[in-house]
Amino acid sequence: MCHARDLGDKLILGLNTDASVKRQGKSPERPINSEDTRATILAALECVDAIVLFDEDTPLKLIELVQPDVLVKGNDYKAEEIVGYDVVKAKGGQVITIQLVDGFSTTKLIEKMKG
Repeated sequence: MCHARDLGDKLILGLNTDASVKRQGKSPERPINSEDTRATILAALECVDAIVLFDEDTPLKLIELVQPDVLVKGNDYKAEEIVGYDVVKAKGGQVITIQLVDGFSTTKLIEKMKG
């Protein structure tokens, strides 16, 4: 998480609301924690400057509103596939992918809890 903070002056996290997570159709167990709990945990990280919840299926409206100079997502995506890529690039910004932390995906956590 703090790798993203090193790429700019402020780290603003867009966080899916519970309803947005449910619409993703990944599994009925998700989200594991409520949006308030997830926001509280993330806000406690020293490197996070702000959390903004978004209820849409993608953060495109949030990205259009914030107009970040740098947009960061995990490297399970190619930069060109990331929602908001065109918005950020059009204003001369950067879209950067960073290495995911092994063993900390929600899917792996659910598998571990199920034993």
